[in-house]
Amino acid sequence: MRVIATILIAGGATGIGRASLQAFRAQGDNVFLVDINREEAEAACVETGAGAAEVLIGDLTDPALPKAAIEAALEAFGSLDTVFVNAGLLRAAALTDWTLADWQASLAVNLTAPFLFAQAAAPALRGSPNPSLLFTSSTGALRGHAGMPAYHATKAGLVGLCRSLADELSPQGIRVNCLLPGWVDTPFNGPFWSHQPDKQLAERDLVAGIPLRRQGTAEELAATVLFLASPAAAYITGASLVVDGGYTAV
Repeated sequence: MRVIATILIAGGATGIGRASLQAFRAQGDNVFLVDINREEAEAACVETGAGAAEVLIGDLTDPALPKAAIEAALEAFGSLDTVFVNAGLLRAAALTDWTLADWQASLAVNLTAPFLFAQAAAPALRGSPNPSLLFTSSTGALRGHAGMPAYHATKAGLVGLCRSLADELSPQGIRVNCLLPGWVDTPFNGPFWSHQPDKQLAERDLVAGIPLRRQGTAEELAATVLFLASPAAAYITGASLVVDGGYTAV
């Protein structure tokens, strides 16, 4: 009989996070969702699912939120098996238009929050038979695009954080991995497209450079998230798993 797991998803009101929430619940797992988008987060949690869902509304730029979220998840479900930090901030602007506040906000959401979630979650995860930390990085950790210095820098930093935490936490049984999505057709990429002089031309050129000749879907990435959180991935830690249709292979 399959053991029901408890999953915390930070950033799951839309896109990959929401598809993952739906997939975990469909297989009977309980999900504790943390997100700043109240309307979409609450809507996601009232959807039909075999597993239960609870939500905490909060801003990941708040350094107190990760600890509070872990405590709330434990209060709601009594245990924790996977912490999936999926939230991200993408801003695009010419270098001269970037402000220190823009840079610091990206750092807070994309890199500091995952670190603080790991720090707060580790003690609770030790009690799980299949504990894992999972971060959403990006193929932006491997390639660069003009106008997005903070996104690329923080997503590359997240890969380094993953490797360091894997070395420290794996002896305690906690696996730590990074998901590196390529181009996925969700609203998250809106700032990038808005920064392009010709969105249609940019999208056509982008897709032409992907060997599978299309962007991915949130559901395809969610399937990879479920795998990395499952016992089937028991010997995978410190990995940066690229899911990009071949985008970074050519």
